[in-house]
Order: sequence, then structure tokens, then C-alpha cells
Amino acid sequence: VVEVGVNVPNATVMMIENAEHFGLAQLHQLRGRVGRGDAQSYCIMVNCSDSKESQKRLDILNKSNDGFKIASEDLKLRGPGDFFGIRQSGEMQFALADIYQDAYIMQRASEEVADILGKDPELSSEDHKNLKDYLELFLADQRNKLNL
Repeated sequence: VVEVGVNVPNATVMMIENAEHFGLAQLHQLRGRVGRGDAQSYCIMVNCSDSKESQKRLDILNKSNDGFKIASEDLKLRGPGDFFGIRQSGEMQFALADIYQDAYIMQRASEEVADILGKDPELSSEDHKNLKDYLELFLADQRNKLNL
């Protein structure tokens, strides 16, 4: 709970040994515990690993204070893990698109969906009949995969 529950404005130095054993989100939160007052502060993260990956991860923290950017970079490096399983990171297995490489296409598709649903929320027009049929089949298939 230290990373979110401690507020000591006079704390100016934190040393984290074996920083490679922590997630980037944890390290980002921990370093936010120092420097809450007016005095100059330092967060020293000691990397005890020779791994290039662990150095890469700590470099991300060194270059940014933006939590969203840090999380995004961590996701790119380690992968998302299993939603229903126990694995916390790993290879991304995309069923339809790669969220990084296809971001523009996905944004455009999202805009098109919003436009269509804005005009025809029930997809009841003749123009959208095939789309509605496909979505019903797709959703039924997804429910079967999840055993719901």
C-alpha cells in the first residue's frame, strides 16, 4: 500500500533495490511518494539485473513521468497477460487487429460505428440488416467461447 498510501512531504530520497522485480506502474507510484514538498528530491532505482529488457523498462521510467505513456510502453514490452487466467504478462494475441499498428483504422471504425448508431441505434433500417445479422452471429460465437 506504500505506493498509494503514504504522504510525507518532507521525504526527499527513496532508494528501490532490485527495481527490476517491480512493475512499471508500481515504480511510478513509488517514486511519486518523494518530492511532495518544496525540497529537491531523488528516487534511486537500483537494477540488479544484467538483462537488456529490465534496463529498457527502467529507461522508460527515466524518460517519462506520464503514467499513461509508461503503461503503454510496458504493455508493448510485456504484453497484456490473460484476462481470465493467471498470467500477468505475455505475447499479445490479437483476434481482429493489432492495437498499435492498426490504431488509425480502429479509430476510423469507431467513428463509423458512432455515426451509424447515432442514425440507427437499433440497426433496423434495410441498409443495416446485414450488419445486424453479422453482429448477432459474432456475439453468439463470443458467448459460446466464454461459456456464458
